[in-house]
Amino acid sequence: MGLFKKNPFGHILFIKKWLIRILGAATHRRFRGFNELQIDGSEIIRSLPDRNVLFISNHQTYFADVVAMFHVFNASLSNREDSIKGIGYLWNPKLNIYYVAAKETMKAGLLPKILAYVGSVSIERTWRAEGKDVNRQVKMSDISNIGKALNDGWVVTFPQGTTTPFKPIRKGTAHIIKKYNPIVVPIVIDGFRRSFDKKGLRIKKKNILQSMEIKEPLQIDYKNESVAEIVEKIEYAIEQHPSFLKVIPQEEIEAQEALNKQRAWRPEKTS
Repeated sequence: MGLFKKNPFGHILFIKKWLIRILGAATHRRFRGFNELQIDGSEIIRSLPDRNVLFISNHQTYFADVVAMFHVFNASLSNREDSIKGIGYLWNPKLNIYYVAAKETMKAGLLPKILAYVGSVSIERTWRAEGKDVNRQVKMSDISNIGKALNDGWVVTFPQGTTTPFKPIRKGTAHIIKKYNPIVVPIVIDGFRRSFDKKGLRIKKKNILQSMEIKEPLQIDYKNESVAEIVEKIEYAIEQHPSFLKVIPQEEIEAQEALNKQRAWRPEKTS
């Protein structure tokens, strides 16, 4: 790799590689140390092609979700089986991983700007800006940039566009799927909202069992399925369809709580 080789967005890959190494080393204990990340599906990551893959996921924090995915993707590609043990996988990271993020979020401070260099495809939200509801047209340049990232590699997107659970799926994700025909890989995460603050920068609570389930790619008829049908598939795949809000019987809740105690990675320390 040439010292000043750039990706399609003009970012120097040598700099990007070192940023991933440094940030990865600095954040590793957030997912294997202070807390424990349980992973399922690393074999799916290894089976994917090098480009035109779209990961869709529910969203719990601004930054911790995607940072964890960078760890899991690179660890999986380094033949770790559902584990991020050790940080040797950071030495030669996959450099064509991108994630879709709100432009205003990625400009809010030095650290977000650094994280943007690592792989953000920054877009202008059409429904919210500066904490207020808005209604504006989609910028075609934003769609083109997501297509450019897919053409170069893997893209992570959070189709709800918010960290609030069970919000509607934005139709833009379905339009992107129909336009660029990527392999669509669902991811379901949990525990991040309990572990970190809303931005995902500050550790809120330790000894939390986090989870990341990587599912098999969706079967999509790109030509014949409607946007509405793809949106519904996404809702079910990332477990954000309204049906997941069903009332859970008390005995099922108690059984789940007992299971959570068994799965607890480390008991809370008492003073």
